[in-house]
Amino acid sequence: MTTNAPAKKPVSNLAKLKSVLAAPSVEEQFRNALKENSGAFVASVIDLYNGDTRLQQCDPNEVVMEALKAATLKLPINRNLGFSWIIPYNNSVKTDNGWEKVLQPQFQLGYKGYIQLAMRTGQYKFINTDAVYEGELQRLNKLTGEIAFDGEKKSDNVVGYFAYFELLNGFSKSMYSTVEQIEAHAKQYSPSYNSKNTPWKSDFPGMAMKTVLKDLLSKYGYLSVEMMDAMASDEQPDYSGRTLESQPDKNSHEISIDEAQVVNDEQKKAQKMTFASIDDAKKFLVEDCGTAEEFLTDDNRIKNVAKEYGFEIEIKAVKGPGF
Repeated sequence: MTTNAPAKKPVSNLAKLKSVLAAPSVEEQFRNALKENSGAFVASVIDLYNGDTRLQQCDPNEVVMEALKAATLKLPINRNLGFSWIIPYNNSVKTDNGWEKVLQPQFQLGYKGYIQLAMRTGQYKFINTDAVYEGELQRLNKLTGEIAFDGEKKSDNVVGYFAYFELLNGFSKSMYSTVEQIEAHAKQYSPSYNSKNTPWKSDFPGMAMKTVLKDLLSKYGYLSVEMMDAMASDEQPDYSGRTLESQPDKNSHEISIDEAQVVNDEQKKAQKMTFASIDDAKKFLVEDCGTAEEFLTDDNRIKNVAKEYGFEIEIKAVKGPGF
């Protein structure tokens, strides 16, 4: 008589995550970045993953890759602290079966993270960012860039956000953007702006302060190599459908993870997709790939976004009868 062996239970993504984190090569990378604090950081990654059902649907290897970005900057990923996050995005990814929705993690800096990195340079005397309420803004000198917020608050209506810093050498600079200007910026540069799970929906004030502060620092601030690397990583566009292979960060170090997914060279090559018109291509990017329509402002932008998905647009008009 034969007996059937008990069926093996599928390995959970949490178990896979712990297995990846326990790999010697991964442990070494966290130790190199955080020294004696690596163990506490790895524990925070597990806590974050265990408490986020959407993040649990992401590839554990990709989650660890994004966590390593935070580790190299020595920034915590605790959401309550607001220095940095690992956010799952529901992206459209090209597979053998066509386009499929896949949750993918993405590392993002918060405004507190930028302040922390600026403080580490030892060059900033003051640095601040906050909301501006109706009535507080009095004067904005376009020539000198000086802004006066000494007006009396009239209501709880937020009309804009500011950022300010002063260096130890006495140089100071401030920047102010209205809520409308920040929303327009987000719609143009963040294709996930319309997603219900984007930080722009869950924490607009935090994202607005980050936007103004980052703009100020990138234009006028004292930037260490660490800050420049962080900005380059944070500037990486979060196109719906991005993959870790299709958008490599030229400033990041190569991360090797045991048993990580190997991407075939042929899969890296851009495929051609044929459309009858550029409008049809735009419709495909919006309806099938989840890209915000506001982001696709012209033909070149449409073609560039398509390349980020891993394919090139080819226009071939359909000929009617008699041709």
